[in-house]
Amino acid sequence: MMEHQLATDQFDQLPTELSSPQAKLVYLYLDATGGTTVADLKETLSMQKIAILSVLSSLSKQDLVAKDGETYVPLD
Repeated sequence: MMEHQLATDQFDQLPTELSSPQAKLVYLYLDATGGTTVADLKETLSMQKIAILSVLSSLSKQDLVAKDGETYVPLD
């Protein structure tokens, strides 16, 4: 499992485009860690890979995350 330093500052308000609880969870985790892999999301959030990929695809289409190699990162 990859170790991540979580930000201690308060998080900005979640984007209004996020409607599903899974999308909010994934986005919040990406925002807190600065980016992570699908494998780390699967292990940490106990979600199925297919669900994670679906959420990441949706977030990418909304220009909220981008893929950098194997890592997904939040966009400002």
